[in-house]
Amino acid sequence: AVRGAYVRLLRALARHPALVAAAGLLAVLASAVPVPSFGGAFLPDLKEGHFILHMATAPGTSLQETLRLGGHVTAGLKAIPEVRAVAQQVGRAEAGYDLGGTHESEIHIDLAPDLDGQAQERAEAAIRALMAATPGATFSLKTFLTERIEEVVSGFTAPVVVSVYGTDLDRIEAAARDVARELAEVRGAVGIQLRSPAGLPQINLSLRPADLRHWGLDAIEVLELARTAFQGDTVGQSYEGNAVFNVVVVLDPAARSRLSSLGDLPLRTPGGSIIRLSQVADVYETVGRYAVAHHGARRVRVVTANVEGRDVASFTEAVKRKIAREVKLPPGVYVGVGGAAEAQAQARRDLALYAGLSGIGILLLLAVVTGSPANLALILVNLPFAFVGGVLAVAATGGLVSLGVVVGFVTLFGISLRNTIMMVAHYEHLVLVEGRPWGAATAIEGAADRLVPILMTSLVTGLGLLPLALGAGEPGREIEGPMAIVILGGLASSTLLNLTVLPVLAQRFARFHRPDGCEDRRA
Repeated sequence: AVRGAYVRLLRALARHPALVAAAGLLAVLASAVPVPSFGGAFLPDLKEGHFILHMATAPGTSLQETLRLGGHVTAGLKAIPEVRAVAQQVGRAEAGYDLGGTHESEIHIDLAPDLDGQAQERAEAAIRALMAATPGATFSLKTFLTERIEEVVSGFTAPVVVSVYGTDLDRIEAAARDVARELAEVRGAVGIQLRSPAGLPQINLSLRPADLRHWGLDAIEVLELARTAFQGDTVGQSYEGNAVFNVVVVLDPAARSRLSSLGDLPLRTPGGSIIRLSQVADVYETVGRYAVAHHGARRVRVVTANVEGRDVASFTEAVKRKIAREVKLPPGVYVGVGGAAEAQAQARRDLALYAGLSGIGILLLLAVVTGSPANLALILVNLPFAFVGGVLAVAATGGLVSLGVVVGFVTLFGISLRNTIMMVAHYEHLVLVEGRPWGAATAIEGAADRLVPILMTSLVTGLGLLPLALGAGEPGREIEGPMAIVILGGLASSTLLNLTVLPVLAQRFARFHRPDGCEDRRA
């Protein structure tokens, strides 16, 4: 019954080949319309059940104040029902690799086990609401794996990195502040941070050479004494069993907490007199640079931003336009935009290159096997048929093109070619082996013969991918889910158009060469 209905459908379509070809072309062109509106992301949001919340206050904030603010934040996090455990890490270890100061901390947030995708999204929304309601600090929220990937890609835990290069530090910092201000106005920007900002409180000790000569003091000795008083100096070791303890000489902590205590530091002159440090030096508070970052032997200030509510690719393009239009860069200063969008573009270029090379190899093999440019074109015509369903599937699921979606398209094109090769190869068998005359009757009969095999292979493939597609929003399926959705959509369209449009096109354009050299075109 199914075969009979299919044969009747093909006979009706065969009477209007131009209309069928136009409908197929129209479907392909219509599917290309939403493509420019698609967003892009290097990786989708990963649902790992564990977040890392970066909290940064003003440079110079004391360890106690950072702990106090962190305690307030952790208390709010523990009140979220989906949160199981919270731990705060402040500052850095003495020999650690992390170079954060006392004003920076990481808060590890562990969610309850076995939470589904929606529950993890609710927890993330609650955490972001707490971040927005906490003044005095900037925050950045990432899952563990996402943060590690972003650090590998750009060196920073953010998907968008704007680097301001130059030689004059004051000009670089002024331009970086302008960039950060304009970046905050771009839709979707959250957690904007000016990395390595100026403004670290410092105590400046400026020696007066004339006074040093008057008292007979050496500048190096005076500076070493001040360093020992406030930073400490190891003068020996103490042993207790197998344990070794350094003996450090340092000024009393209570005295070090006052600026005047440095000026009151006693100095012994070569003549035996005791004077104060303020008699040979000026001691005052100033603002110094927290750090001077370099990249490629160039001084740089970095502005990072997280993205919420839109895709990273369109956000990055908006940032580039905003900076070019609104930020007036001083002479010798220029801007570079990188991060996840740059990595995504590079991944797409690499994937396109390798897929293109593979496609050329496959094309050459098919050309050798088919022996006819017309038949080769018929096989390749199924690629745009698969493109139709793949694009519709992406549009129906949010219009976000991630790495998994790109891989899905590459896989889809390979799967869709299989069904076309199956049908064209059967046509060739009917004509060259069984001796059938090529015409409408042979084209319809050959398509009917391939109906069940094509439907079964497509159905088996689709059923195998269906669980991944249905669970695309669940933890662990963030990459495979979108890939499966693209393959399912493209497989549906390519199968439909392959069974309806391809036989009509084959009837008109297919060419089969007999062993005697004659070409069989139509009966």
